[in-house]
Amino acid sequence: MEIIDSVADYAALMEELFDFKRIHQLFNSGLFSMRFDAMHAITGPYARRILEEMLGAEPGTVINGDPKEDFGGGHPDPNLVHAHEVVALTSGRNAVDFAAASDGDGDRNMILGRNFFVTPSDSLAVMAANAHHIKGYAGGISGVARSMPTSQAVDRVAQALGLDCYETPTGWKFFGNLLDAKRITLCGEESFGTGSNHVREKDGLWAVLFWLNLLAVRKKSVEAIVQEHWHRFGRNFYTRYDYEGIDTEVANDLMTHLQARLADLPDSTLDGYTVDYADNFAYTDPVDGSVSENQGVRIGFTDGSRIVYRLSGTGTEGATLRVYLEAFEPDPENQLRKTSEVMQPLVEIAVREAEIEKRTGRIEPTVIT
Repeated sequence: MEIIDSVADYAALMEELFDFKRIHQLFNSGLFSMRFDAMHAITGPYARRILEEMLGAEPGTVINGDPKEDFGGGHPDPNLVHAHEVVALTSGRNAVDFAAASDGDGDRNMILGRNFFVTPSDSLAVMAANAHHIKGYAGGISGVARSMPTSQAVDRVAQALGLDCYETPTGWKFFGNLLDAKRITLCGEESFGTGSNHVREKDGLWAVLFWLNLLAVRKKSVEAIVQEHWHRFGRNFYTRYDYEGIDTEVANDLMTHLQARLADLPDSTLDGYTVDYADNFAYTDPVDGSVSENQGVRIGFTDGSRIVYRLSGTGTEGATLRVYLEAFEPDPENQLRKTSEVMQPLVEIAVREAEIEKRTGRIEPTVIT
């Protein structure tokens, strides 16, 4: 039997990938403040060791850092709703410059700047565009991958930088094959998961350290870095509507209805949007040749906008219909509009085409992300 210190081993690996000296200088400057919400889950001891003890962040930088069986009575999901405590610390008079959170098993992450939320899709794209600034990736990256419902923001980075880019079904195993085959270096999904080839899994604290290293090198705020990214590559506005607890038969009939509409949609115009393609996403794994079909209905428009429908969670509690909406805006003058305002025309198309209200009786989604 060999007893190991997993915190020490992980910290040593992170020190190989990131410039700890530079990040330490950032904290030591007195001009930078941060909070990390471990949500009473597994990353607390790791974050304290690395952020406070090794990188010099002030004591108390890690909040909710003691792992508890009941997660302190909260839900350890790093999003704007469940991680509301750390979100609140990014606004107001004494707002911190940078904040982040990780989930129950430490594999997902949320990134925040002062009064600024970075969507997981944008986070992956910014990482890909700035990987050359990071010690462990300074030699270049082999490629990138995203799950199909994740926005196409990273695709635009890959195209501009001449990188291979893979669109996979939802599920980390598909990224795993690409990572093992050395076809990609970075990957991510819209549900707050990001990873690289340092491990065959998503890694929440790794993503936070990547952003810290980037802030230390670029010497700009989170907001400034993301907005400069939009100016260069364009902005992919993004939102997700979840309709939870739908009767399974009703949900399946809705998807059957959408499937029947696919053949009629290409080249048609929906409220001024011209349909470029409409399909039920299928994926042939380039590594093992396996085929995954019926992974979600996609409607893509000629301006780069998309609507995606997927079912998940089918079972005794019914099904959850997820509707993913994305609008591309290349003009910097229009990139600071409210997401809800930009998305409203696509929302109306998505609800109408799927006949959501008629078939489910739902006037609005259960959750909007």
